[in-house]
Amino acid sequence: MPQADAAGAGAVIELPQPLIGVDGGVDGGGPAAPATAPTDAAPAADALGIARLYGEPMLRMPTDLYIPPDALEIFLEAFEGPLDLLLYLIRKQNFNILDIPMAQVTLQYLKYVDQIRVRNLELAAEYLLMAAMLIEIKSRMLLPSRKSDVEEDGGDPRAELVRRLLDYEQIKLAAYDLNAIPQFERDFVRTQIFIEQSLTPTWPEVEPVDLQQAWLDVLKRAKLTQHHRISRQELSVREHMSSILRRLQSSRFVEFSELFDIAGGVPVVVVNFVALLELAKETLIEITQAEPFAPIYVRLAYSPA
Repeated sequence: MPQADAAGAGAVIELPQPLIGVDGGVDGGGPAAPATAPTDAAPAADALGIARLYGEPMLRMPTDLYIPPDALEIFLEAFEGPLDLLLYLIRKQNFNILDIPMAQVTLQYLKYVDQIRVRNLELAAEYLLMAAMLIEIKSRMLLPSRKSDVEEDGGDPRAELVRRLLDYEQIKLAAYDLNAIPQFERDFVRTQIFIEQSLTPTWPEVEPVDLQQAWLDVLKRAKLTQHHRISRQELSVREHMSSILRRLQSSRFVEFSELFDIAGGVPVVVVNFVALLELAKETLIEITQAEPFAPIYVRLAYSPA
């Protein structure tokens, strides 16, 4: 039997079929184990059992068990074709691929073909074609060469084989490099996250800090446009509440800063802000924004008649 690395595809290892029974003889040849055994012998019986069936040790093989011959054969496919085997023989013995000793390589190649031809003729057909090519090259090298034949054949008869081996080795190394690249569903998996999207949009809640910041911005702009006047002005929160509601009835959304009259000065802005807070307290308006740090909008909390 050849070694596993030299046999390659088609090498067969046959395992022995007879099994040794409990009494030391071949299965079926000795007497059966006694039905009852001492308690202290139970662990020894479990250790000698060939298998366990429903928790109980099986001491003998079934008499009607049929094992096909092919079930005990192991096929070692170490090579992917004739060029792979030929390249393996050359590299293993450190031959110069540009100066192949055809006699030794052909002899080793034919020994391998003889091994696989016995078991798998279909697999050996491809290898036999390469063997014929090796024998032809070896024969042409043994024949005396004439100058005219050398010119017609193009020189060394091994040149075409060497070219094919170098191309195959280059492609094989490139395949190894590609195989080393992480591949999807072999080396890593892509995570998938299901995000349920509701049909009704949910707006983020406006925090008091955001409302305070928007109010400070409006107040800052109101101070820039104010004039120093000494006058008495009566301002009504209810009037500003009604004014805001009338303004919102004509528009679906109104930006927060557009509800303030900057030209009226700080007192008007303050009263208008108080009126806005009273409307929000009485749930007559809603203060929303599309996303965090986005502009704040105001709208009616009810549908106008």
